[in-house]
Amino acid sequence: MGGAATATRRRSPGAPWVLAVAAMLSVQLGSALSTDLIATAGAAGTAWLRLSVGAVVFLVIARPPLRSLRRRDLPTLLGLGVTTGLQTVAFLAAIVRIPLGTCVAIEFLGPLTVAAVRSRSARSLAWPALALIGVVLLTSPWAGAVDLLGVVWAALAAVGWGVYIVLTQRVGDRFAGIRGLSLTVPVAALTAAVAGVPEAAGHLTADVLLAATGLALLLPVLPYALEMLALRRMDPAAFGTRMALEPAIGLVLGLLVLRQVPTLLQVLGIVLVVLAGAGAQRAPEARRPDPERPVVPPELDALG
Repeated sequence: MGGAATATRRRSPGAPWVLAVAAMLSVQLGSALSTDLIATAGAAGTAWLRLSVGAVVFLVIARPPLRSLRRRDLPTLLGLGVTTGLQTVAFLAAIVRIPLGTCVAIEFLGPLTVAAVRSRSARSLAWPALALIGVVLLTSPWAGAVDLLGVVWAALAAVGWGVYIVLTQRVGDRFAGIRGLSLTVPVAALTAAVAGVPEAAGHLTADVLLAATGLALLLPVLPYALEMLALRRMDPAAFGTRMALEPAIGLVLGLLVLRQVPTLLQVLGIVLVVLAGAGAQRAPEARRPDPERPVVPPELDALG
């Protein structure tokens, strides 16, 4: 079984890369296409609708591991669910105020900082610093045109993404496959509902519900599944390097879908953020395995 899986990975070395890029395209396309729904149902309302549909899908396709739950699992599961809900609301509130590429670049500071702190190397702090320079070029505060509230929302999304990474790894150690998502995504939907239900009230037409369903498939359902498949077939450091392309993808889709034309300075800023993300993932500290984390063969994880 393991040999067959290894042979498959060798026969299709490009497949994991395609899955990772497809996941990023799905995330950013879903974000870009959410702007019309946000104009109708609001940022929190859109987050609540998308997460609610996603929760239903994950509950249907994955059996919630209720029997294996332990009391000490609850803080992590609830924390991840609440973080996911708040991060989604913050990100959607940001993209209606600042360009998509700029928002993704700011949000990317979250995982970069987590990677730098975990490496325990002073040199690794250079990568978040480089990304921060890129963000400054993107926002150009000296021009006086920066939307401060949009930047604040994106910064909150960055904090959420950093916390999300830490908590997701803990949940992943306890629950195989996507079963953990069947527990955390419903919590995320309930979190977003606090502000989302009042905001979306009165706007829940058939067209709005249909749009929310389609957007939920783009994010969170499809990218979560694609990322899971990609991570089973490629090294985490290589996967992280591909994910560093996400700000650039956000910039391109912002241009194509939202007609957000970047300046040369903003393009340079995105390049710096992408280089920082790739550099952080390819650093020796980032590739060093954690002796405290169990190594689970992909074939066994797939059976979970």
